[in-house]
Amino acid sequence: MSIEDQANAALDMVYSAKTPEELSKAYAAWAASYDGETAALGYCLPFLIASWVARHVPAGEGPLLDAGCGTGLSGPCLKALGYGDLGGLDLSQDMLAIAGSRGAYGDLRQAALGGPLPWPDGHFRAFFSTGVFTIGHAPASGLHELVRITREGGHAIFTVRDQVFEAGGFQNVFDKLERQGRWRPVEQSPWFRAYAIADPEALVKTFVFEVV
Repeated sequence: MSIEDQANAALDMVYSAKTPEELSKAYAAWAASYDGETAALGYCLPFLIASWVARHVPAGEGPLLDAGCGTGLSGPCLKALGYGDLGGLDLSQDMLAIAGSRGAYGDLRQAALGGPLPWPDGHFRAFFSTGVFTIGHAPASGLHELVRITREGGHAIFTVRDQVFEAGGFQNVFDKLERQGRWRPVEQSPWFRAYAIADPEALVKTFVFEVV
């Protein structure tokens, strides 16, 4: 089986998970080979997100939260750009162990988006998230907790997969947070490919909001 076939099989297992426990088990099985297999597909989101962070958060400001950090591919990119105060959360302890080995994160915690998060109100300068608001993963409602732990004037920077944007009620959550005076829209990208090589129909959009 080729690396691409192995990655697609792992993705199928992840997307078919019905519970957080099944999802955590799927990622535990994938953790050791995740980086090489997603690289073979041309998975670009963990690296592209650094561009949006750099556009809206001055280097050196923090702390920043990598929400759904996985194996921590974004951390070294941001560290190289001058962001030294990085935290991360993920559902999978196996993924967190790999993220911790990269030397870019100071505060890594196991938690599920959609439930309570283990930080106080306004703790982070910004949060960023890629590949998390997608098929079978975190619900749109998880944005409420992420906004809670982000300080006033901070930023929410995250991608959403096309297949879940409408079905998952993301626009409704966006509008509710805006009506509540919790954030305001700043920027959104066009839809673009999540994989530079494989799966050309897998589209995502990056959203940026300012917490108010």
